[in-house]
Amino acid sequence: MSAIILLHGAIGAADQLEPLKALLQKEGRDVYSFSFSGHGKMPFSTKGFGIEIFAEELHQFIIHHQLEKPSVFGYSMGGFVTLYLASQHPELFGRIITLGTKFDWNKETAIKESAMLNPATIEEKVPKFAEALKQRHGEENWKLLLSKTVAMMLELADKNLLNEAALKNIPNTVFVGLGDKDNMVSQEETNNVFMQLPNATMYMLAESKHPIEQVDVKLLPGIILNLD
Repeated sequence: MSAIILLHGAIGAADQLEPLKALLQKEGRDVYSFSFSGHGKMPFSTKGFGIEIFAEELHQFIIHHQLEKPSVFGYSMGGFVTLYLASQHPELFGRIITLGTKFDWNKETAIKESAMLNPATIEEKVPKFAEALKQRHGEENWKLLLSKTVAMMLELADKNLLNEAALKNIPNTVFVGLGDKDNMVSQEETNNVFMQLPNATMYMLAESKHPIEQVDVKLLPGIILNLD
């Protein structure tokens, strides 16, 4: 049985996937997870910040742990990172499972999403979320992380890393997932990517919104393990 790597989303960290990791480990699976640089109190990379940097970190993680074609579950940004790396090095992976990955990045979308990442606004309107970000990423780092994430979103709008050519270059079996109550990612953009991938299936996760904390995690092991 291949190992499984779990990847978190933007402004998230590996600890958010611990409940899923525990459920998969109960099934006897070899499960790995890590936080991308700048997330979860990991230092920011001196090489930069963004999808391409995170893809290289995933590449190095696989090499370091000597994983042979692991399956990858990528939540949100984690799915984008995995597909981007797979478009360049499909031989690294077994099956790829995404959930709630936003693929349609244009200027309007980037501006809309980045507006919700203003630290001052978060502290004023959703102080509990601000405190959670401080605890997860560190008092000194969380605001910088938000700033860098905004820049990444704007860059994605200008640079389509998962264009049609890239998606067509992924021969791996890919399961593209979306929560049925996700208000950040549309079914249309998810379906568009599913249609462009050579070997893909699309699934809907019932009673699940976009935040990983509002996903019915108990449904995921069955989806992930049934793929094997």
